Amino acid sequence: MANKQKKKGAAQTRRRFRIRKKVSGTPERPRLVVNRSLRNIEAQIIDDVAGHSVVGLSTLSKEFERSGPPVEQGRALGKLLAAKAQEKGVDHVVFDRAGLRYHGIVRAVAEGAREGGLKF
Repeated sequence: MANKQKKKGAAQTRRRFRIRKKVSGTPERPRLVVNRSLRNIEAQIIDDVAGHSVVGLSTLSKEFERSGPPVEQGRALGKLLAAKAQEKGVDHVVFDRAGLRYHGIVRAVAEGAREGGLKF
C-alpha cells in the first residue's frame, strides 16, 4: 500500500511542476494557489516576481469559522480570501491548482473567490 501512495504523491508532484512551468504570478496578476490536505484547506495569493505572499488564508486561521461540509468551507474560504485580496488592491489573479483536480474543494475555493470579486 505504501508504494501506491508514493506513486500518487510523485504523480501529483510532476503535475504541480508541469503547471508551475506555465503559471507564474506577477505584481499585476499574482498567483492564487490552493492546497488541501485531509483536514485543512489553504489558499495563498503569491507574487512570484517579488517572491512573497500577498494574502494567505487557511481553515486554521482565526478569522475563518469552520462550519459545514468541506466544499462549503472551501467556498467560504475563497470569498474571505477575495475580500482580503481586494483590501490589498488585488483584483486579477492567475489560478494554480497545484496538481490537484479542478473538482470538489479546489473548484469551490475558485468559485468562492470569483463570487468575492476576483477575476481569473
